[in-house]
Amino acid sequence: MFGCGTLGAMYANGDGVEKNEQKAAELYKKACDGGKMLGCYDLGVMYTKGNGVEKDFSKAVELLKKACDGGNMLGCNNLGVMYKYGNGVEKNFSKAVQLFKKACDGGDMLGCGNLGTMYAKGDGVEKDFSKAVQLFKKACDGGEMNGCYNLGVMYSNGNGVEKNKQKAVELYKKACDGEEMHGCSNLGTMYANGNGVEKDFSKAVELYKKACDGGNMHGCRNLVVMYTNGNGVEKD
Repeated sequence: MFGCGTLGAMYANGDGVEKNEQKAAELYKKACDGGKMLGCYDLGVMYTKGNGVEKDFSKAVELLKKACDGGNMLGCNNLGVMYKYGNGVEKNFSKAVQLFKKACDGGDMLGCGNLGTMYAKGDGVEKDFSKAVQLFKKACDGGEMNGCYNLGVMYSNGNGVEKNKQKAVELYKKACDGEEMHGCSNLGTMYANGNGVEKDFSKAVELYKKACDGGNMHGCRNLVVMYTNGNGVEKD
């Protein structure tokens, strides 16, 4: 069954074979039915996105719950996301928090980052910036670049930590280097405004372009402003 799941991933990504998401879904189902919880998680993601199967949030929830109950922490995190946004289940922030905590405690850094966001916003828990900082740091240290980005925001705004623009720059750079496009966009703004670094419009443009090319709309909008004002580029 492990082989079925691995082969499914090969078809899903087009690694060594022609990409075939329907075939990937079939193989993930076989792995899941055979007791491999990673297969259940992967198939749940397919139903969430409608890749290789018709999009079905209720089916995704069922599979992610099976994965989570079977000890797959990625499944717990993604199930938490479903409860956070009310996809396939009734929206329930408290349930989302419970699942993100289970994922985080089980070593899934995405879960730690998502739990940090819940504490930062006060969704399903009492707002606690210090707790959010602790969780974002754990996620960042564990290689989750969105955690680095969010930790940068906390340092930039002085939420839960003493405001430190230089530290924010360092964290945004780490996030950006790790292909977290929000980090690139925010780092661009630090360069554009000279916060924590020497003002450098050309560097800001470079970062906004990277963010925009990576699908971050904030980066695109900021890049438009740079062209409109002729900052770091020829006015256009």
